[in-house]
Amino acid sequence: MSHRPTAEQPAVSRRDFFSTCGMGMGGLMMNGMLAGNAAASADQLAARTPHFPGKAKHVIHLFMNGGPSHIDTFDPKPILEKFAGKPLPFKNLGTERPTGGALPSPFKFTRHGQSGIEVSELFPHVARSIDDISVVRSMHADVPNHEPSLLLMNCGDGRLIRPSVGSWVTYGLGSDNQNLPSFVALCPGYPIQESQNWQAGFLPGVYQATYVNTKHTRVERLVENIKNNRVARRDQRLQLDLLTSLNERHAESRQHDPQLEAQVRSFELAYRMQIEATDAFDVAREPQHILDMYGPGLQARQMLIARRLVERGVRFVQVWHGDGQPWDHHDDIAAGHRRLAQESDQAIGALLVDLKQRGLLDETLVLWGGEFGRTPVVELPKEGANQGKMNGRDHNHHGFTVWMAGGGTRGGYVHGATDECGFKAQEDRVHVHDLHATMLYCLGFDHERLTYRYAGRDFRLTDVHGRVVTELLA
Repeated sequence: MSHRPTAEQPAVSRRDFFSTCGMGMGGLMMNGMLAGNAAASADQLAARTPHFPGKAKHVIHLFMNGGPSHIDTFDPKPILEKFAGKPLPFKNLGTERPTGGALPSPFKFTRHGQSGIEVSELFPHVARSIDDISVVRSMHADVPNHEPSLLLMNCGDGRLIRPSVGSWVTYGLGSDNQNLPSFVALCPGYPIQESQNWQAGFLPGVYQATYVNTKHTRVERLVENIKNNRVARRDQRLQLDLLTSLNERHAESRQHDPQLEAQVRSFELAYRMQIEATDAFDVAREPQHILDMYGPGLQARQMLIARRLVERGVRFVQVWHGDGQPWDHHDDIAAGHRRLAQESDQAIGALLVDLKQRGLLDETLVLWGGEFGRTPVVELPKEGANQGKMNGRDHNHHGFTVWMAGGGTRGGYVHGATDECGFKAQEDRVHVHDLHATMLYCLGFDHERLTYRYAGRDFRLTDVHGRVVTELLA
C-alpha cells in the first residue's frame, strides 16, 4: 500500500508525524485511564451502580482497636481449664512476646437465640441479636504487631500506603447524600497509625474519611470549622464562589492537581454540611426511649451517630472504641475486657436492634472486631510491659474472631474454628483479604474488578489475593 501524499492528503513532516503519533498514544492512554477510573470524572461523589445488585448499601465498622480476645468473647475454649497454668498439648506459636501456660477465660459462656451460639457474659445485649449475626471464628492475619495489622485490616496492606476500605467503597459507590461526607471515622482521640487507617492513599483525596473526634459533644467541636458564626450563609456563598473561581484559575496551570481538587471540594462540602451535619450529629434530637435503649456514655453517642449517618446516606462509618489501643490487655485482661465491654455492649446491641426495627439492617453491613486476637496462654512478665503480672494475653494473629450482621450476611451462623485451645485458625480459615472480598461482594462488587490505575498498574483492595466466603452470605 502506497503512503505517497496526494492532493487530499498533504505531506506530513517527520516532526509532525511523531508529534501526531505521540498525541494519539497520549489520547488513547488518557481515554483508557478515564474509562478505568470513573471516579476521576467531574463529579467524583455522584452515586454509582456497582457491578451487580448488592444487598448492602452502607457499612458500619465497629473497630475494637487493640485486639479483643476471641477466647473471652465469641470463641469459648473450656479445655483451657484442664491445662490451666500448664503447657498446651502443642508448642506455643510465635507471638510478639514470651508466653507460658494456658490461661482459661474468667468469663462464662451461654447459648443464645434459636441458633444456640455461645457468647460470653461480656456481651449480653449483643447476644440478643445473635440470630442476625455471622460469627467468623477462623480469622487470621500476617504478623502480631499493631501497626501492620491495623493497616492490613483497614487498607489491605500492612506495609505500603494503600487506600482504606472506606475509601474503596466510596470510590465504587459514590455518595447518597452530597451534603454529608461519604466516609466518616468516629474516634475519641486517635488510634495508633492515626489517619493512615482511613486514608485515601493514591485514590483522589475526596475519598478519604472525614475524622470526627467524638470526645466532644457540640457539633462545632465534633467537626472542626464546620460552622461560621460570624458570616451569614449568603455572604459565605459569595466568598466561596470567589474562592472557587480563583482556585479554578490556579488549577488550570497545574494539570488538575487531585490534592488541590480535593481541597476545593472540602470547602464546598463544609458549606453544605452546616445545616445537615448539625442535625446528623445531634443525638439529643432522638426520642427519650431511643436514648435509653442505647444507654449513657461516649459509646452510646458514637453508635447513635453512626445510625443517624447511614440513615442519611453516608456510605461507610467507622466507629473506633477509643484513643490509642484500648483493647490491648497484656495484663489484667479480666478487669480490662469487662470494663470495655460494659462501655460498649449495650450501645452495640441497641444499634443492631435499632437498625433492624427501622428496616436498615438489611442494607447495612455491620462488622465488629479488632486487628487480631489474643493468645490462649498467659503472657510472661516483661519489665516495662506488663508490670510483672501474669494475668494477660499477648497478641495473636494466628487465629481470632470477627462478626458480621446485616447487609446480605447469614444470621445465626458460626463459620470456621480455631484449634481446640484457640491458638490458630484451623477449619475454614479466613484471611483479612477474604473478609474484604466478602464485604465488597455484599456491596455489589467483584473485588477483582474494583480497580484503580496508579503508577502503571491496576490496584485493588485485595491486591492479588482474596476469595468471597460464600458461606457467610444469606
